[in-house]
Amino acid sequence: MAAETVTHQAAPAGPLSAFWNAFSQNRGAVGGLVILLIIIFLAIFADWVAPYSATEQFRGMTKLPPYWAQGGDPRFWLGTDALGRDMISRLIYGARISLFIGLSVMTVSVIVGIVLGLLAAFVGGAVDSILMRIMDLIMSIPSLVLAILVVSILGPSLTNTIVAVSVVYLPNYVRLVRGSALAEFGKDYIIAAKVAGVGPIRLMFVTVLPNCLAPLIVQAALGVSNAILEAAALGFLGLGAQPPTPEWGAMLADAREFIRSNPWIVTLPGLAILVSVVSINLFGDGLRDALDPKLRRS
Repeated sequence: MAAETVTHQAAPAGPLSAFWNAFSQNRGAVGGLVILLIIIFLAIFADWVAPYSATEQFRGMTKLPPYWAQGGDPRFWLGTDALGRDMISRLIYGARISLFIGLSVMTVSVIVGIVLGLLAAFVGGAVDSILMRIMDLIMSIPSLVLAILVVSILGPSLTNTIVAVSVVYLPNYVRLVRGSALAEFGKDYIIAAKVAGVGPIRLMFVTVLPNCLAPLIVQAALGVSNAILEAAALGFLGLGAQPPTPEWGAMLADAREFIRSNPWIVTLPGLAILVSVVSINLFGDGLRDALDPKLRRS
């Protein structure tokens, strides 16, 4: 009896496996993801991770250097600020504020951008022209100037910072969704859905929108870092989160007079902003490469 040779072929990888294989080839993106997850962990569990409260002051412990430097105190690993508050605690709580701003801006901008972008693409005509001219007008103003203008009208606060930065980055999402939706119009599945009697709301949000999500996800990921930078700039100018809120931009503004005498008070919030923004950008770049088959590494 002849022996039968049985060949086993590997099952095709699922979409998640294919995505992770493409994403994991980018070491920078994986490193960015790891750092970002650490920052998110610190932000979520700040109440348990931070050694002290962000606003707790220690008398006689003002402007202490990091513990490894001369004059440092091991109770305060990264030293204290001009009011005797623990720097590492304020940085950890500041991660919560900055990530909250970035995610809030991204969420508001994405939701409003999807609605306006799909509306402009499907209705067309005068509605499309008016919406796009408004978006062009917003984009024609430098982002920081526009954010300062909006906050000046509404008043400086954390909530108004989110509103101002959302207005600044809204056109990016509106134009992206509109362009992606218009690219889908001529495809067969859209024609088939219309022939089947699919209503306009279902056609927009159930049929077309899922096919526009890949570039939107990438833009949203990169938009978080832009929002953090913009909010930090407003905080530095005194128009963002107000003291004693431990927002990184506001911490930079409070410490700028000590840039020569006590440089660590200025350097640490700046490094926190730098590390967060770079890690998010690396993650966003890897996300873009993994979601776009044309950019995947062979």
